[in-house]
Amino acid sequence: MCTVCGCSEGEVRVEPGSGHDHKPQHAHHHEHHHQHSRSHSHEHSHDHHYGLGPARAHAPGLEQSRMVQIEQDILGKNDQYARANRARLTGQGIFALNLVSSPGSGKTTLLTSTLTALREQIPLAVIEGDQQTSQDADRIRATGVNAIQVNTGKGCHLDAHMVGHALDSLTPERGSILFIENVGNLVCPAAFDLGEAHKVAILSITEGEDKPIKYPDMFAAADLLLLNKIDLLPHLNFDVARCIEYARQVNPALQVIQVSATSGEGMEQWYQWLRLNRQNRLIGHATDVSAEARRA
Repeated sequence: MCTVCGCSEGEVRVEPGSGHDHKPQHAHHHEHHHQHSRSHSHEHSHDHHYGLGPARAHAPGLEQSRMVQIEQDILGKNDQYARANRARLTGQGIFALNLVSSPGSGKTTLLTSTLTALREQIPLAVIEGDQQTSQDADRIRATGVNAIQVNTGKGCHLDAHMVGHALDSLTPERGSILFIENVGNLVCPAAFDLGEAHKVAILSITEGEDKPIKYPDMFAAADLLLLNKIDLLPHLNFDVARCIEYARQVNPALQVIQVSATSGEGMEQWYQWLRLNRQNRLIGHATDVSAEARRA
């Protein structure tokens, strides 16, 4: 069990993306040695022993000190994998983004629109995370961009170990943008570093403007908020200014772009953000390579 979120991950399946059929399909078991205690009493005392970690973990039946230690062990192991992923991606000049949102935010539609717009300009790749099915990965591959599906089973988030396995099969091009579409969840993905350059939170205006203060860890961890489905504003009672105010209460440095993948409004500003940040990554990569060559 993952004590950060309480999910039981079971078997994780990584399916090869198009163009990589030479890689055998394989399944692997999560290696974080999650622990689960089932012997607990339901006496309705409401003493739930919330943890003190990034996700305020909840594991009835475990003493708080024990639960916090397990959570720290899990996150510590994840961070080791994340550092390895980050070094690998940085070394190849790959600009990786962790796309996070609740279900129904329009994340996959926004991503497919982005891939269609940029595929002729920039090398792109996608790691698609879902509990089951490959439907979203199939939608992404239909754009002509290579994608690999990671099914987490009962797990409600991707972790750095899963992403490392996916990278082995996906092998993104040097200098590409790698989109990691996380499982739809505004809680657990906030705690798990995947080795990405930035977390990008996607919030639909159909979800309500108070989401940033109801799920503060996610918005605190993000560098960019895409406020999606703004084409629906005339039909909804949604206060954009208040939503942005709430988001910046949690994270004053958070950038916000208002977009609609359906109407195209704001999408060019999002594409410009991608181009600029990828270019900065490439410049940084070239500087590091030059410095390393001088030392040699």
